[in-house]
Amino acid sequence: MKNISILMVLIFFCLMPFSAMGQDIRENHLFLKNKQQEMEQKARAQLLEARAEAEEKKLKIINDEKTLTAAIADLKNRNKDLKIKVKQIEENILGLKEIQAKLKDDLSESHAANREISGFIRGNAKDLQDLLAQSLQSALIKNRETFLEDILHEERFWSMDDIEKMTDSLFEEIKASGQVKFSKTDIIDRQGREQEATVLTLGNFTGIYVLETGSKKEIGFLIYSDQSRRFFALSRLPSSRMTARIDDYIQGKSIAVPLDISKGGALRQFTHKLNLLEQVPKGGPIIWPILAIFGLALIILLERLFFFFTKKIQVEPFMAKLRGFVAQENWEECDRLLRSQKKCLIPKVLLTALPFREHSRQDMENALQEAILGEIPGIERFVSTLGMLAAIAPLMGLLGTVTGMINTFHVITYHGAGDPRMMSGGISEALVTTMLGLSVAIPIMLSHTLLNRRVETQIGLMEEKSVAFVNMVFKTRNGSR
Repeated sequence: MKNISILMVLIFFCLMPFSAMGQDIRENHLFLKNKQQEMEQKARAQLLEARAEAEEKKLKIINDEKTLTAAIADLKNRNKDLKIKVKQIEENILGLKEIQAKLKDDLSESHAANREISGFIRGNAKDLQDLLAQSLQSALIKNRETFLEDILHEERFWSMDDIEKMTDSLFEEIKASGQVKFSKTDIIDRQGREQEATVLTLGNFTGIYVLETGSKKEIGFLIYSDQSRRFFALSRLPSSRMTARIDDYIQGKSIAVPLDISKGGALRQFTHKLNLLEQVPKGGPIIWPILAIFGLALIILLERLFFFFTKKIQVEPFMAKLRGFVAQENWEECDRLLRSQKKCLIPKVLLTALPFREHSRQDMENALQEAILGEIPGIERFVSTLGMLAAIAPLMGLLGTVTGMINTFHVITYHGAGDPRMMSGGISEALVTTMLGLSVAIPIMLSHTLLNRRVETQIGLMEEKSVAFVNMVFKTRNGSR
């Protein structure tokens, strides 16, 4: 502080004008001295104040040092405690990590088990949905499988209520699949119109409908569509015999009813099954010669049947009557009897021998043999032609088979064998012509065989009765002598 006072005095003197210093140096000296004393007192007071302040700060520093030392000690103790706690926490963390790892393993196992169970439930739900969709009962009970959509949804987890619903639906389906019941429901009839009909369901196998329009009653089979969940009337009605059996069952008169255990497969085959007349147009151009052969053979057969029918006679009664006239030598009656039946073969032949009754046996037999030989061409007419047609028909069928296979190989050459439907035309032509050729040849061959037997029988009968007539005539002649 003293140095500061001196510095201020020096500054004061430097600032004073030199003229004032010369005038009153003493006053200034006193003033300066007083000022110096004031400043010294002030500096002393400031020094005391500074010392007191320094002492206070020193005490504060000492107190702060003690406080800091205590705080440091406390912090060290707390740090030690914290280290202990940290160690414990680390140990707890290690334990928790082990527990976490174990829980993760358990969670993974649980997730795997849940996924397996969920997959099993959804798989069974899908199977149940397919089962219900293919069931005939779905045409009678609408929207019975909609609850399964929530179970099949991947983002939704199933519940026990869902499993109970699945179980109930499955048992209801099992129960319904063993029932025979009548229901009123809408069907699509054979004309494509929607109509209400009485439906008889035989379990999940067969559906039968009864449509009554006025006095007309239509009974037929139903085809179930799992796409639309509806019944469609089979396009072809069952046979009258089968319809009668179904009607008897519906009326309670019979316990037997036709059942399609293939769930519509056999009925669809029945719809697509073609009869002979429907298959014939698929045989190509070769079928027309085969049909012409069949028509010609049919005409020949009818002509031969008509011929033998018009030449038919009751042989034994006729011969017995003729024998009586011959025995009485009543030749006029014999001639009248033979002429009345001369359209028949045997009377016509015997009539030619009657004029030779007075001749020798040889002449009479020759006359009869000549008459028989004259009738044989008429009896055997067209029989050989029928045999020829029976031989040609299967050959024509074989020709159609060859041409059909040639067409098939042409299709394979140009289009490959990737699409079987493109080859079906040629194969169908090949098989239909063979089938038609055999179908024509077999009855023609059978007819030819029967006609041959008939011709041989007729010729043998003519020869037998001719010999019998000669014997009757010569027996009468010998007896009269």
